[in-house]
Amino acid sequence: MTGYQTIISAGELAPNLNDPDWAVLDCRFSLQDPREGWESYLEAHVPGALYAHLDEDLSGKIIPGQTGRHPLPAREAIAETFSSWGIDEKVQVVAYDDRGGGIAARLWWMLRWMGHEKAAVLNGGWSHWIDQEYPVDETVETRLRREFQPHPKPELAVGVNFVEEIRLDDEFLLLDARDAERYRGEDEPIDPIAGHIPGAISAPYIDNLTDEGLFRPLEELRERFDRLLEGRSAEKSVFYCGSGVTSTHNILAMVHAGFEMPLLYPGSWSEWITDSTRPIE
Repeated sequence: MTGYQTIISAGELAPNLNDPDWAVLDCRFSLQDPREGWESYLEAHVPGALYAHLDEDLSGKIIPGQTGRHPLPAREAIAETFSSWGIDEKVQVVAYDDRGGGIAARLWWMLRWMGHEKAAVLNGGWSHWIDQEYPVDETVETRLRREFQPHPKPELAVGVNFVEEIRLDDEFLLLDARDAERYRGEDEPIDPIAGHIPGAISAPYIDNLTDEGLFRPLEELRERFDRLLEGRSAEKSVFYCGSGVTSTHNILAMVHAGFEMPLLYPGSWSEWITDSTRPIE
């Protein structure tokens, strides 16, 4: 498999903006204002980029009391979305946002989940693209439809029952990608209940980034995850966050650093707390 499979730099993306076998997706999104990302896209975006809305394109239907805030779409639905974005097996996908890759990584992970590995997240995202004075555009873009052929990897996602079974199992490792304050229950700006899943350790996704918002060097990422894993295999690590979005950033960083693909609990904290019988800490 050729192409970019984890991270891509602005300098690597720029020469390929006019290549029809490259698709760029703008994933900017604000939980506080779901229209903000689209409005920012209309103001300016990477030339040729389509807009991918977290709620409408990258999430399925919320079932109150059962799902988290951003459940995964049905595989048939996301295959249709990818087709409408002009993605087939030949296409190199590049996703970006203005959250250090925390939203773009969700799209990257979903492509992996559907068997498409030619996908990467733009290092530094929108702010770095602008800082480096690469071109921008205001045109609402379209791409010719291509037929996306899914090769699903359902084993990459685990459900709440699996998490309950392994959360205290020393063979597995459950990692919480939210800010440390949210993990400790000191601050919960989004969900109605604070805390974390008992047995989980804190692994904020933001720690994958430098102060400039770029991914840390490979050696630093390897050291970080070696320290967190404590000898366990990456395939037996399970990441969650508030709603299954920013936890994918840790998965992206691990794969970029040379680890095997970890597991994702997509329902995450916002699903865990829908059942009052589930323990919290």
